[in-house]
Amino acid sequence: MRRIVFFLSLAVLALQARAADDVPPHDSFTMPGVTAAETRHINVYTPPGYATSKARYPVLYMPDGGLEEDFPHVARALDEGIRKGEIQPLILVGIENTERRRDMTGPTSVASDRRIAPRVGGSAGFRAFIATKLVSEVGKRYRVDGHRGVIGESLAGLFALESLQREPKLFDTVIAISPSVWWNADALIRDLPVAMAEGDPSPHRIYLTSADEENIAPGVEQLVRTLRSSLPRRAATIEYVPRPSAHHDTIYRESEAQALRWAYPPMDN
Repeated sequence: MRRIVFFLSLAVLALQARAADDVPPHDSFTMPGVTAAETRHINVYTPPGYATSKARYPVLYMPDGGLEEDFPHVARALDEGIRKGEIQPLILVGIENTERRRDMTGPTSVASDRRIAPRVGGSAGFRAFIATKLVSEVGKRYRVDGHRGVIGESLAGLFALESLQREPKLFDTVIAISPSVWWNADALIRDLPVAMAEGDPSPHRIYLTSADEENIAPGVEQLVRTLRSSLPRRAATIEYVPRPSAHHDTIYRESEAQALRWAYPPMDN
């Protein structure tokens, strides 16, 4: 019950914060979603100069990417960083939620996990939607260069990290902000390092941060230690920035600019 109340409190705080967000110029379109009956609303930020350029750009995908969700403040942080020359130009693709807790979570054997929503454990289907439908649609509509990243907070951060385990070639850059690594009795903390050590050797860039949450920060720290000790340096570049003075409902905005600067530094001319 306390976990359910916690999630409800976060939802109220998030809605209050998002009401004040301004969003930079962007495109929006709809497309079929995870199921044939589902429609997905997609929001796309393109960098300054995109319309007059022939350049191709990396793409950063974000769950929680609706206009009433986290897309406005992430797009704004990205736009400001690009205009200041602190972040390389890139495209941001926001995916608006339909069933968030279904899409962001994998299977779980923990009863309290299953009580957070009517349906959970559908991350494989959501990831398949991105890999088989959304990536190709974005490629048809925009000039992309083949590099793909993902940014997410809380359960969306869990999804981002799980994608490294389940489909490592989908994203080469992962930003996981206060990821819900407690899901399924900390299974990801145990399984991700093993999967990356034994799996795809392609290099990844991984940025993690955590706030003051007792059920998240220790697990993220353990995950970082295990990844660093078990992976060769060529397999992953890992940045971990603990923020013990931050809270779960504020850490996304507090950390996004630094995370984006680290993950996408300006390119040398």
